[in-house]
Amino acid sequence: MAGLERSAGLLGALLARRAARRGLPWLLLLLLLLGSAARALGLPPPSYLSLKRNLLNVYFVKLAWAWTFWLLLPFIGVTNYCLTRNVQDVLRRLSTLLVGTAVWYVCTQFFMYIENLTGSCYKSSALDVLHREHQNKHHCHQAGGFWHGFDISGHSFLLTYCALMIVEEMAVLEVLNTDRSSRLHGVVNALFIALSFLVTIWVLMFLSTAVYFHDFSHKLFGTLVGLSAWYGTYRFWYLKPFSPGLPPQNTCLSSKKSSYSR
Repeated sequence: MAGLERSAGLLGALLARRAARRGLPWLLLLLLLLGSAARALGLPPPSYLSLKRNLLNVYFVKLAWAWTFWLLLPFIGVTNYCLTRNVQDVLRRLSTLLVGTAVWYVCTQFFMYIENLTGSCYKSSALDVLHREHQNKHHCHQAGGFWHGFDISGHSFLLTYCALMIVEEMAVLEVLNTDRSSRLHGVVNALFIALSFLVTIWVLMFLSTAVYFHDFSHKLFGTLVGLSAWYGTYRFWYLKPFSPGLPPQNTCLSSKKSSYSR
């Protein structure tokens, strides 16, 4: 329990702060530029992360929204109930996960639509022989062909959006104060550490995508969509009365002290 407490305190000082929420978007853009520049210059040598079947990609990135959803669900529910003791307010805040699911679904469908709209089917990745009879990616792949279109990076989008959403929800720890000897305190610490672990993976794999995969324009577009989805929700819509709202923060609960920053 003491180790869990120390880990939560250290991570809280790094991630559950306003500086993290302000700095992470700029960090992601910087990683995108540096990683893409390294790729263009041929600097990064092949590594385990350059393999599409690496464990982090297969078991985490491919399921990024599922991991984010199922860890944020108890975290938002428990922390917001501790602060408000109001089931209606908790349900309102949990609706952010429904919004996030809608954002994930709409954006990924839009990316596939753009790739189909702009692409053509070729016999191989050399793009030498065009199969005009196959007009979409699904039919092209069924015929053993190679579809080439504007392939917006879904990884860049989703990892950006998930990392920013988690860090935004961690803001609640700035005002949450639970009894250190209680089981609830241990549950919140464990969920916070798990979410911090996820953020670390999302940022690492975002960098891996920038270094090893996709054209720069594909990654840039995906990242900008992720940033726009975060900004449109947490920096615009969630400030309005008719919205899921922001996590409880110092501005509305200034009398409470955080036990995670010590």
